[in-house]
Amino acid sequence: MKLACIFPGQGSQTVGMGSDLYQKFPEAKEVFDRIDKIAGRQLSKLSFEGPVEELKRTLNTQPTMLATSIAAWQSYMQAGGPKPNFVAGHSLGEFSALYAAGALPLEAVIKLVEKRAQLMEACPPGAMSAILGMKFEKLNELCNAVSAASNDEKKVVMVANFNTEEQLVISGDPESVGNVSSQAKAAGAKVIPLAVGGAFHSPLMGEAAKEFSGELSKYAFADAQFPVVQNVTAMAHTNGTIIQNTLEQQMTSSVLWYETIKFMLHQGVTHFVEIGSGKALSGMVKRISKDAQTYNIEDSASLNKTIAAITKMVGAV
Repeated sequence: MKLACIFPGQGSQTVGMGSDLYQKFPEAKEVFDRIDKIAGRQLSKLSFEGPVEELKRTLNTQPTMLATSIAAWQSYMQAGGPKPNFVAGHSLGEFSALYAAGALPLEAVIKLVEKRAQLMEACPPGAMSAILGMKFEKLNELCNAVSAASNDEKKVVMVANFNTEEQLVISGDPESVGNVSSQAKAAGAKVIPLAVGGAFHSPLMGEAAKEFSGELSKYAFADAQFPVVQNVTAMAHTNGTIIQNTLEQQMTSSVLWYETIKFMLHQGVTHFVEIGSGKALSGMVKRISKDAQTYNIEDSASLNKTIAAITKMVGAV
């Protein structure tokens, strides 16, 4: 049996996330308490109590999601969860994966995500929409045509997230995203505008990415204890320098999640454990491979269920 631990990103947040783990696992309580101290604000209260309008703000979503995933990871390890063969995270979730793999210590990863959240909240106006039921080749063709027709480098749109073969996300300036969305809808695709204010994972994040690169350079990345499959390349790395250099490109590059999961499947991974709020990534994995076994850890019940199932599998092997 080969195992991968995967960590969710922005969009999976819910009021109350991490609260049950905080109350029932000392290691989860310690994580939240330490993160509150490092961040200098009560991220735990935001996670547990909301309000939802504040939790949805990028400034708050990213560090609270990170805190919940790290608390769940520490609880998983303390409960005897087996070490994974690979880790990966969806966009923001890659920072949780880097912490889990030992590439970044807690204080560094919290400060980096706090800075990332600030930059992304303050980025120029943009838009993103999920496009369901259209192949990448066709959607990419539409994006390229709209971008080229504008003759303005700020009027761009691109495929930003490759979640599954037919679950894609486009990102760019609002007018261009609206144009592609209309054409996709006319072609029979389902279009879901996302509640974000920026064009994440697109060239419009260039200035924010440049400033974040400077922030990344302040930290030394250790070699990872197990391979991290990164968003930008869908390739596995353990070398700290390579991981850091690749991470610098994440904010302006597409999230190659479909390719990330396919890579791990080709490496023999059969079991995926989603660690953090929600089951969005587990759903994507099942749409990519019906044979993959998926589990999630977001509270004590799901933790105990997952540990029991995986322990049984390891014993059978």
